[in-house]
Amino acid sequence: MSTALEAILIAEITADGPLPLDRFMRRALFDPEHGYYTTSEPFGVAGDFITAPEISQMFGELLGLWAADMWQRMGAPENIVLAEIGPGRGTLMADALRAIRRAAPQMLATGTVCLVEASPRLRAVQAERLAEHQISFADRVGKLPDGPLLLIGNELLDALPIRQITMQDGELKERCVGVSDGRLGFVEEPLVFETPDDMPELKDGETFEISEEGRRLVEAIGTRLAVQGGAALFIDYGHGETAVGDTLQAVRRHAFHPILSDIGSADLTAHVDFAAMARAALHGGAHAFGPISQRDLLRRLGVEPRLAQLVARADPPTRDALVGAYHRLTDPDRMGTLFKALCLTSPNMDTPTAYEPDDAFQP
Repeated sequence: MSTALEAILIAEITADGPLPLDRFMRRALFDPEHGYYTTSEPFGVAGDFITAPEISQMFGELLGLWAADMWQRMGAPENIVLAEIGPGRGTLMADALRAIRRAAPQMLATGTVCLVEASPRLRAVQAERLAEHQISFADRVGKLPDGPLLLIGNELLDALPIRQITMQDGELKERCVGVSDGRLGFVEEPLVFETPDDMPELKDGETFEISEEGRRLVEAIGTRLAVQGGAALFIDYGHGETAVGDTLQAVRRHAFHPILSDIGSADLTAHVDFAAMARAALHGGAHAFGPISQRDLLRRLGVEPRLAQLVARADPPTRDALVGAYHRLTDPDRMGTLFKALCLTSPNMDTPTAYEPDDAFQP
């Protein structure tokens, strides 16, 4: 099915030449009129994918307890800023706030809750979901209120645009989107931008992915933490060490979808290079821990005792659903190890909650 955005891009590329992959992804995902996140409702069973907070309340509750414990370790500052970037439908934050209200009510009484969300449509959904709480919005991280920060980002970094550099016949090429016979297709062009210093040496036919937008974002958050204090927790799927490989994929209605088909109506993602994100945080002045597996993160935060509490008062169908959700989040052959958690902290902070000293990132 040809979409309005596809027709627009074909016309632009025909006139101006191929689009580098990151620019194409930004248009496909965030075009103000036709982009995927601008126009679609991607979350949940009725959407295109289900994120961890939608699978089980335990996920958001445990991240809320992570934030409450971090706040107490920081000396319970009165001007704490609790923020989520890419908050979806507000499900994670709703569950986190419920847990914080029980564990550390004073944190909410004196602090600020802020969602980093640029979409007016999603802001409305989040405001309705969190109507019982005092929340504010920022359209980007740089607009967050001043103060020590506790930031959560779940399945955010994988949705940021990437470049792909390929080695073709001994020459580095940039993967772009061009037009042939009136249809979009991938083409390799001379390098559009410089390559980063940490790019591994490529063999012929290999591909390296770079999320420059992700690196800039994480570096900016690292600088914010270094200056004003706090911590940030990013949970996503990806690889712990920088590696070569083509991981770009499109997802629609819970199934893989051709990347260059139905532009603007399918999600586009790529695996996160956690080591590159950690190096960006260090460059910004923060410390980094991990990544550790989502399985380790949730188990260290107490997912099994929380599961036992919920199961003890549940009817049989609910109990089965709770146990199934636990396995989906933690089993190694499901989300348990593919999904990982990277924690950034201000330089003067001790080892963060759910991490161990040996988890400190070594560049």
